[in-house]
Amino acid sequence: MRKKIVAGNWKCNTTLQEGVQLAKSVNDLVAKEGAADVVVVLGTPFTHITSVVSAVDTNRIGVAAQNCAAEAKGAFTGEVSAAMVKSTGAEYVILGHSERREYYGETSAILNKKVALALENGLTPIYCCGEAFEVRNANTQNDFVKTQLDETIFTLSADDFKKIVIAYEPIWAIGTGVTASTEQAQEMLAFIRGLIAEKYGKEIAEETSILYGGSCNAKNAPELFAQPDIDGGLIGGASLKAEDFLAIINAY
Repeated sequence: MRKKIVAGNWKCNTTLQEGVQLAKSVNDLVAKEGAADVVVVLGTPFTHITSVVSAVDTNRIGVAAQNCAAEAKGAFTGEVSAAMVKSTGAEYVILGHSERREYYGETSAILNKKVALALENGLTPIYCCGEAFEVRNANTQNDFVKTQLDETIFTLSADDFKKIVIAYEPIWAIGTGVTASTEQAQEMLAFIRGLIAEKYGKEIAEETSILYGGSCNAKNAPELFAQPDIDGGLIGGASLKAEDFLAIINAY
């Protein structure tokens, strides 16, 4: 049975002290009243990871980096390698987020290197895909997302692909306050699951967790999470308040 996952992506928010306090608050709320069958992940800035790992019950809450380098080590000033991320105690790494693609020019070739290094170091990639407004408006979103997957994680062996979590994030619904309709979200996630079945077989498709990421909040999470192919969410702004994040966790 595939996992239900609610992952917070804090992005470039919170100081170290604020982040540790947020993590502690989430930890306490999850311990007190969180849904027992939901995997909770906190995607923190690099500076926070070790402290957040120490601040939470890692049997209940996983910690993710928001990125990792495309190189294993070397003269790459400012980069943080997958091995470094793993050494902090993090279990997950968010890769391919639309903001990394758009602002920092991350290509499929770069992302393939990142995914490979993450897997080599025992990290679980939360791999993001999704289209911009102009693609959706042209009704070519399926072809666009298929190409994103074909060029990257669909090049993996079946054994490695089984270690991947996918997050579909319609770029036009990130931070805009606009959310894809429940029907739009379910339609795309079902499409992605169908592509996985074609590539790797129905069994692997049914075991792959696919998350929705796009202005998901406590109000719309219950309807989204009730859909058969939506296995949770990659949550941005709503993950920065512990009570709001808990409400999304409990949407199941």
